[in-house]
Amino acid sequence: MRLKLSVPRQVIDNWFKNLEESPALTVTVSSLWLLVIGWIAFGWNLGNMGLIDETEPLFAEASRQMLITGDWITPFFNGETRFDKPALIYWCQAIAYHIIGVNEWAVRLPSALAAMGVVALAFYTVQWHFAKQDELEQVKNLPRRYLTAAIAAALMALNPEMMVWGRIGVSDMLLTGCIGSSLLCFFLGYAQNHPPIIIANFRLPNQWYLACYVLMAGAILTKGPVGIVLPGLIMIAFGLYLGKFWELWREMRPILGIGIVLFLSVPWYALVTWRNGWNFINAFFGYHNIERFTEVVNGHSAPWYFYFLVVLLGFAPYSVYIPAALARVKFWQRSHWLKQERSQHLGLFACFWFLGVFGFFSIAVTKLPSYVLPLMPAAAILVALFWSDLFPSSQPLKSLRISAWVNVAFLTVVAIALYNLTQIAGPDPAAPELYVQMEKSGILKFGGIIWLLSAIITASLILSYRYRQIITINLVGFIAFIAIALMPAVSIMDQQRQLPLRELSTLIVESKQPNEEVIMVGFKKPTVTFYTQQLINYIPSSPQVLEYIQKQASQQTRPQSLLILVEQEKLREMELPPDNYKSLHSKGAYHLIRFPLNTVKKDKSNIS
Repeated sequence: MRLKLSVPRQVIDNWFKNLEESPALTVTVSSLWLLVIGWIAFGWNLGNMGLIDETEPLFAEASRQMLITGDWITPFFNGETRFDKPALIYWCQAIAYHIIGVNEWAVRLPSALAAMGVVALAFYTVQWHFAKQDELEQVKNLPRRYLTAAIAAALMALNPEMMVWGRIGVSDMLLTGCIGSSLLCFFLGYAQNHPPIIIANFRLPNQWYLACYVLMAGAILTKGPVGIVLPGLIMIAFGLYLGKFWELWREMRPILGIGIVLFLSVPWYALVTWRNGWNFINAFFGYHNIERFTEVVNGHSAPWYFYFLVVLLGFAPYSVYIPAALARVKFWQRSHWLKQERSQHLGLFACFWFLGVFGFFSIAVTKLPSYVLPLMPAAAILVALFWSDLFPSSQPLKSLRISAWVNVAFLTVVAIALYNLTQIAGPDPAAPELYVQMEKSGILKFGGIIWLLSAIITASLILSYRYRQIITINLVGFIAFIAIALMPAVSIMDQQRQLPLRELSTLIVESKQPNEEVIMVGFKKPTVTFYTQQLINYIPSSPQVLEYIQKQASQQTRPQSLLILVEQEKLREMELPPDNYKSLHSKGAYHLIRFPLNTVKKDKSNIS
């Protein structure tokens, strides 16, 4: 038995030795690995499904408006200024439109590329960290170096939080890509400690620090001041902990660095302020930054433990290893870290990164699941470093054994939850047949079986003391879940929730008469604006739309009719006589009707 077990290990060692001796092969294999996991996580079916209400089409349409109007300063949606986010995400989507056309692929491509970029940079950082560790230990532990880097990249890409936001055309993944990459560049600049760049007797920080500043400028242009405040706090805390604050100050030259950041980011803010004045300042800085941090905005409140649940589910199934991975760092043993070489501070830095993002947004009053997305790269690095202790030793720490059993319990709970998802989630008014279709397809059962099998295999690996393979089982289980359950489920959700709106949008474009206004009653689905490329009048309630109809009918110059998109319940509330309108089509929960204004009597009480 020992002979059989030693052969694969020898084969693996020889393979890694050949890899090390051929730099071209190393780059090729690494690139293929990153492309495969990047395609699975972010590229597979990226543009094959329609835009998802409510937020994604807001970005998509604002970017389309930039492209067709040539106004690259002020974002517009549905004829109104949109100051929720700065311009970088709109610029990226508009450029993608110009290259590959106005479609779902172009909307989501910036998010996917940002995600793949930070994953690739993390792979390089972890690999470099272990190369330096091998030098210090005077060994060549190639499996640890490359397998840990591969695991870190896979964990970073293949988790629910990164996959969701890496596949949606909003600003969150672009922000994470900029902040995550800036922090990794900071660590590489700190750890490699290259000499400054000297140009005409002028000292510049090394290339990694310069990249860090450029990426922070990108983060500011993606979501505002948080793009420099958050990474800045993490870097400062890290430097103070190690007693290297002033040393880093001299290396990074932050006054110059802030000048670079401002030079790259301020011009757009100056131009949009010059053009829109206090409307932009109050909306963006006041409402979308200060108020979101200090008050509950749009009803997005949550209890203090909200982000514990977000991380548990968002980084599933590997999140159960985060407590042990943080404990492994032993950040309370400051004397230990002060003795380490800079290159060996990656785990400590990832700890500050994770806790910094988690703490910052836990303090903020408004809470959303996407806010803690920037900590996911740090979580992946921490868990990968935790697993690296099994190379070359196969004897697990007690914390790993406990975490592994928690992993089994967690996978079992997920399997049971999937079996009972229709009862847990409840009905969806916008897609009444959604869970019926999911149950008919059997994908919930298949998903439950995948995670139950993963739990059983993980338990058997624990009992046979083969701990190295556990992380592989989690990754393989997640990929199988994506292929067999998640992708079909997303397709069904698209067919039930979004396809009716796309089909009605097509009908609106085909049947709309000259000067005919399109009204949406009782709900707001921005996808209709994007797919019709028309201005949509959103009216929140049935009484308000009746009043609006009366007002339009009383105008001397008026269109002949109105196109009204309404849900069944709201249509009943309007109590319109069947003879007063024409039903054009109904899809899912939505009805499209044409209301001739010449049927309206002067007394608005006689509309219905």
